[in-house]
Amino acid sequence: MTSVEKANPQAAVEKQGVARHLLMHPLTTAERHPEEFRLIRKHESDLDRWFTQMLGYRLHVDTDTARLFKTTYAPVGRPLHTATQPTRPLRQIEYTMLTLIFAATASGPSVISLRDLIAEMRSAAAEAEIELEGDTSERRATVTALKWMLRHGLVSEMHNHVDAYSTDEDADAILKMRPDRIVLLPVPALSGSETIEQLFESIEQRNSLRQRLRARLVEDPVLYRSDCTDEEWIELRRRLGEETARLDEMFALELEARSEGVAAIDPDGSLSSNKFPTGGTIGHAALLLIDELTLLSTDDRDQWIAVTDVEAIVTELATSNSKRWRSELVDSPERLTREVLDYLTMMMLCERSVIDTTDFVRLRPAAARYTLEPEPVTEPDPTLW
Repeated sequence: MTSVEKANPQAAVEKQGVARHLLMHPLTTAERHPEEFRLIRKHESDLDRWFTQMLGYRLHVDTDTARLFKTTYAPVGRPLHTATQPTRPLRQIEYTMLTLIFAATASGPSVISLRDLIAEMRSAAAEAEIELEGDTSERRATVTALKWMLRHGLVSEMHNHVDAYSTDEDADAILKMRPDRIVLLPVPALSGSETIEQLFESIEQRNSLRQRLRARLVEDPVLYRSDCTDEEWIELRRRLGEETARLDEMFALELEARSEGVAAIDPDGSLSSNKFPTGGTIGHAALLLIDELTLLSTDDRDQWIAVTDVEAIVTELATSNSKRWRSELVDSPERLTREVLDYLTMMMLCERSVIDTTDFVRLRPAAARYTLEPEPVTEPDPTLW
């Protein structure tokens, strides 16, 4: 904490609060988050220095928009979610339509009819050699993409609503676009990168080892030893005390270190849209499955278990919880298994692999902290979470 912050502790609280906000909302608009945006403007210089020096991120702030460019690390399993409730990850066709809308409007105009927008999207698709069918599924995907943009302040409806286009290809609306915000969405590392490999190589060249490690600690639930090179792990352990102090100052995160890895714990629990454990069918099933897989792996924590065996376990769990879980998932154990494993993988509590064409799964070390009936331990065990 600087001498200025010691004299004015409220400033430190404000900066930490909006730094946490920007991690969760890298695109922040004045109309959607007025108080947070006011504080971002107030502490812009310090926030920009924090993010640039500590994480290699870049903060852009103008009159009504703040954009945090997270160019240091690209975590997996972070899809965009629909704007309507209940939310779900965007599908591939919806990502395609969203990208085509960006391409059609990034350079203007600021006001456009829905019909003209569709025409511009088709032109952009032809230029990118993307074949569009113009069927109902594409129209629904376009509406989903536009609703996502509406929620994030990239477009507003001036006359009529876009919903009607889902079922009526002749439906029209007048839209006010925000090209100045749309051009802020792609991260700079995308420029000149034609493949995923080139993108990651560009990211590594732009940032230091320490910045990449900090970004991984902030963005991922756990940073496992097995996911680090020897150089990365040695550097992280050597500077663990320093990193603990920095991440506490910036984001109120507490580092928890074990022999298998390091986790950044958020005592407040609000610094992630994905929580574990959580309620609902998927959350409950995931918690019960961890316990079942732990029992199967008592002799070997690294044991791989066939997904077909996991599905059998999930089927039994669904039968015993049929009155509490969603009926469509209880009636489809394969789908339930897939969604539960996707959730556990996203939370870095399990990992999957294909061995001789067979799908396998195994728990990762951090899953041990969520077992319902842990084995009694007579002495502290630094290898358990």
